[in-house]
Amino acid sequence: MDQIKIGKFIATLRRQSGLTQEKLGEKIGVTNKTISRWENGNYMPDIEMLQLLAKEFNVSINELLAGQKMSDEEFRKNADENIIAVSKESAFSFEERKAYFKKKWRKEHISLFVVLLLIIIVAFVLPFVVSKPWFVGLVPLIAFIEYGYQNNRMMIYVENCLYK
Repeated sequence: MDQIKIGKFIATLRRQSGLTQEKLGEKIGVTNKTISRWENGNYMPDIEMLQLLAKEFNVSINELLAGQKMSDEEFRKNADENIIAVSKESAFSFEERKAYFKKKWRKEHISLFVVLLLIIIVAFVLPFVVSKPWFVGLVPLIAFIEYGYQNNRMMIYVENCLYK
């Protein structure tokens, strides 16, 4: 995968669309400096940006990665090569992205964890105050069920983020 060729192709497509770097950046949510870095071959757009660029310029991601418009025969030939090249050059591995989304979900749901912690504390103290020792055995069961439920919600969120 030739970053400079890809960058020149992006620049050509941008000019053909009559867009400045600034206008293209506004459309896809990046700065004109980022567009410039892509066009100069200093950086590669990530997969999300490649999708937006492909949609904006009405080309395929495969053509963007090849740095040229292609016939059907060329398209098929380059498709596998481009997929392998992109996966090898990805900035983050699958496990790193998975860990990132787990951490993000936990951060977004911190208030839930605080409330659950308070409930567990109250549940441990309450049986001794109201003289119901059987209630102590119920607390770990409730905590285990709630942990399983919240972990399941987190994994659904992570999968949705990873496999859009």
